[in-house]
Amino acid sequence: MRAYYTADRAKFFSDSDDQILGELARANTFALDLEQKGAWLQQIRILRNALTAIDAFTLYFEFTIPRMGKRADAVLVIGDCIFIIEFKVGSETFDRAAIEQVEDYALDLKNFHAGSHHLSIVPILVATRAKASPMSQPELALDQVSKPLLSSVIDLGDIIGHAAAQHRHRQLDVGTWASSGYRPTPTIIEAARALYARHDVRDIARSDADAINLSRTQDFISAVIEDAKLHHRKTVCFVTGVPGAGKTLAGLNIATQRSESHADEHATFLSGNGPLVDVLREALARDQSARTGRSKSHVARDVRAFIQNIHHFRDDYAGSPTIPSEHVVVFDEAQRAWTKAQASKFMQAKRGIADFDMSEPEFLLSVMDRHPDWCTVVCLIGGGQEINTGEAGLSEWMAAIRARFPHWQVHASAQIVQPDYDLNRDAQAFIRQEQVTLSDDLHLGVSMRSFRAETLSDFVSHLLNGDAEAARAAYARLTAYPIAITRDLDTARHWLREKARGTERYGLVASSGAHRLKPEGLHVKAGIDPANWFLNDRDDVRSSWYLEDVATEFDVQGLELDWVGVCWDADYRYVDGWQHRKFAGTKWRNVNDDFSQLYLKNAYRVILTRARQGMVIFVPPGDADDPTRPPEFYDGIWRFLKDCGLSEPSPG
Repeated sequence: MRAYYTADRAKFFSDSDDQILGELARANTFALDLEQKGAWLQQIRILRNALTAIDAFTLYFEFTIPRMGKRADAVLVIGDCIFIIEFKVGSETFDRAAIEQVEDYALDLKNFHAGSHHLSIVPILVATRAKASPMSQPELALDQVSKPLLSSVIDLGDIIGHAAAQHRHRQLDVGTWASSGYRPTPTIIEAARALYARHDVRDIARSDADAINLSRTQDFISAVIEDAKLHHRKTVCFVTGVPGAGKTLAGLNIATQRSESHADEHATFLSGNGPLVDVLREALARDQSARTGRSKSHVARDVRAFIQNIHHFRDDYAGSPTIPSEHVVVFDEAQRAWTKAQASKFMQAKRGIADFDMSEPEFLLSVMDRHPDWCTVVCLIGGGQEINTGEAGLSEWMAAIRARFPHWQVHASAQIVQPDYDLNRDAQAFIRQEQVTLSDDLHLGVSMRSFRAETLSDFVSHLLNGDAEAARAAYARLTAYPIAITRDLDTARHWLREKARGTERYGLVASSGAHRLKPEGLHVKAGIDPANWFLNDRDDVRSSWYLEDVATEFDVQGLELDWVGVCWDADYRYVDGWQHRKFAGTKWRNVNDDFSQLYLKNAYRVILTRARQGMVIFVPPGDADDPTRPPEFYDGIWRFLKDCGLSEPSPG
């Protein structure tokens, strides 16, 4: 049901207040209190007065905005213009939160409602006790979404009439418009909140043909789990995907679905990405506490059991023969599990376990192999995203299965043969054996994060591979995804603030090796609190919105912002090809180790793929008087980015 009440002009003016109120009350799923009833009656009367002079319209009361889990007070269609009207009953002022709310509704329709993509959308905030209308003239942006208009009750009719004047004689099939596809692409934080609140992933994720394989992947894995359970088998699934394709979303959905409908399985979502775990836990705890009224500390215990740090899971079972309670575990970013050398070194030094001699993939599989009957392990693999020393990659998982678990069935994405997944020769030989079944259904090939930029990952790959011609061709296809470059950090900050609307979030990111951004006021070594940076509001100096604290690849991997300022340092510089450097002590040093070079390249891959809607890249000008950052270190980067097709922001 798109709206609680729908009417054309004739119906709206012929229905009595009680008739309209009755339809609203019948559609409402919550207990109807006197305050809500009074608000609806006031809105009905205000709109009757405001629409007297409009000869044709369609009105929707309580119009669904699915991605946000909310309803707009009223949506009005006049000709081919959409008005979203939000009332603040009893308010004399127009507070920022209310302005952002109605603007968010407008942007949500523009970006995710197929019927609204090419229409003008005008959000209006009505404060019922306001004496004046401080913002009454529509200012349409390039995407035809106006800045929110701020209206008093007495001015509402004039504001609507003026804004609708050029649209009133254009015809729109309102039935087709209202029923057209709604294809939301939530952030992972929004998705986690919705899934944990027991919404279905199909309600919050895109369902268009290009992104349909998200559901197909989940159906495939569910079938594998059911087969393992029925026939007492042990199985492992390897899911691949382009950055932002929905791997984490798919994993969270599997865990929530199995936990809800199969409580005996104790499905758990595990991640070695500490910041992601912290941010999701905090977001879920805040949301669950607000929705249920329970204390945050109380609900946090349930959240911690559902989302766990993979290293804590490992530590719980190291040195103990306990059979895990979980039959289904989802390992997010499984390529980041540790090698034998890294795991042994850590367990000996930090946990006092001298005889730990397994890689993390081998140990984690051995823990699940303790089940006497069945289990399923789901590994979510991001290609080209290993960013830490000692991260094993996909080949280590294959080596562990080949050596110790020949009785396990392996289902893997057919895309793991691609270079981004860096399989060694032994692993390539293993996946051709009968124990392994390859399937296209286990690859997520469309970016869900960058709903405007399906080819962003191609552009970034070509850029980081040093292929300017291919990058320029890919960038030409990013027609609705702006990327700007600048040599001035304040210009980058201004660009971000100007681009973002409503509650769209922005922030600055840099590689963890960007130590010589310090003279620009960016201290990557200072660190951030990811939960505060991603979740706190714009008045908090610790939040991303303040554009003071810069996050690194370790803070942002697996998460996203709407708009991102990428701050580029001389650790990854361009001189007839990309060169790798590390700042140590007082000078830059060459990075010669192949793995270290890969980690640095992948650090830039991560920070260049965090933005859902667009980004600005800041390349410092350097300083001829500073031997650690002379202009020539940065000028090559700047020239190469321009060769890739990027340009500076337009003046104004």
